[in-house]
Amino acid sequence: MPAFPVSDKPRGLALLLGWPRLRFSLMLSGTLGLMIGLGWDSGFFAGLVRSVIIGLVAMLAFGLFEQWPRRLPSWLARWALQVLCVAIAIPVAAYGIYVASTADGAPPFWKDSDRMGGFAMFTIMGLLIAPWAALAALVRQKEALAREQALRFDLDRSELERQALDARLHLLQAQVAPHFLFNTLANVQALVDAGSPRAAAVLRSLVAYLRAAVPRLHEQAMTLGQELQLVQAYLELMHMRIPDRLQFSVQAEPSTLGLHCPPMSLLTLVENAVRHGIDPSEEGGRIDITVHRDEGRCRIRVSDTGVGLRESADGLGTGLWTLRERLRLSFDGAAQLRVMAQMPRGVCAELDIPAREAQR
Repeated sequence: MPAFPVSDKPRGLALLLGWPRLRFSLMLSGTLGLMIGLGWDSGFFAGLVRSVIIGLVAMLAFGLFEQWPRRLPSWLARWALQVLCVAIAIPVAAYGIYVASTADGAPPFWKDSDRMGGFAMFTIMGLLIAPWAALAALVRQKEALAREQALRFDLDRSELERQALDARLHLLQAQVAPHFLFNTLANVQALVDAGSPRAAAVLRSLVAYLRAAVPRLHEQAMTLGQELQLVQAYLELMHMRIPDRLQFSVQAEPSTLGLHCPPMSLLTLVENAVRHGIDPSEEGGRIDITVHRDEGRCRIRVSDTGVGLRESADGLGTGLWTLRERLRLSFDGAAQLRVMAQMPRGVCAELDIPAREAQR
């Protein structure tokens, strides 16, 4: 399953010396150093530098034990280890600073009351601030991780929903192909059984039509112009079969020809009009197709003068039921299909879809 890329958490030195935490450590320790340096006997700069060094050591301890060791005992939480090590790093860093700053031959800093007082002050203030800062950083990390996981789950769920819709749309589209082909072949078989001299010509026309139509049955994107070409070829084929009982006209605004149209959608309406409207009528009838654009919508009308609406076990039939589902999935519920009787006889099917340009 493809997952949307979410920024991976940095590792190693990139995490240990990351600019956000480095900036936070410098700001916090620098602010504390400024406060200490203003009254520091050894000078403002000395107090500031010592405070910043202790802050950076605490930051390194926090980042080091964030990654090492890779495995911890079940009884030890990593966040507790990080806070504990930050607390230990404070006196260790202060001790190192005072040892390093002791002049050669001078007594150890713990034997100098003033220097020992400075060491104690840095240690106590560091212990009062650094562990809480580490806890605040951990809480912020957990919140960021929770948001990242929520985003990843939302993206993955959206991807799965899209794949499920695509699969369902492919299934519905696959149902259209045999439904249409079986109906058309049944018409040819009826001509052959009746010994009609037009059977051979109709069969040749059917073969030519299917060569053009079948490759498009499984296309996901199709223009209304391409759909109208198939409808025109289908009606010409049906007219060859019943020339004295079928007339038709196709009128479409040029601005609608490049619009997106689910494959076989308009053809389903026309085939339904022929099969359920014109064929059962002794007098035959006429099919009129009009397509126009109206303020961001495309309105398609297929009307016939056949026998009209009749009760059947299948309701509107498999073709129209499947078409409704395909339209709902293709346009996210923004398409409408209405089928109504028209006077004095016949049926009118109106398809109202968003006027979206087809993707090339």
